Amino acid sequence: MAKVLIYATAVCPYCVRAEQLLRAKGATEIEKVRIDLEPARREEMMERTGRRTVPQIYIGDTHVGGCDDLYELDRKGGLVPLLAA
Repeated sequence: MAKVLIYATAVCPYCVRAEQLLRAKGATEIEKVRIDLEPARREEMMERTGRRTVPQIYIGDTHVGGCDDLYELDRKGGLVPLLAA
């Protein structure tokens, strides 16, 4: 199972939805980076992704994007294979 990294905040419902989907699809190793508690990690997220919004999700080395991107990937059948890689 691929390692998952989520840049998130405490009050983000999209972050919760994304994590729920990932767990439902079998993800067990999810590292959650709370950018509201670690401002330096927010800068890291913006440099890596070019985006300012959360969640920002990585599966392995692949930047999936945000919650809507994750659900779209799942609808297209790409989430489970990416997690299995």
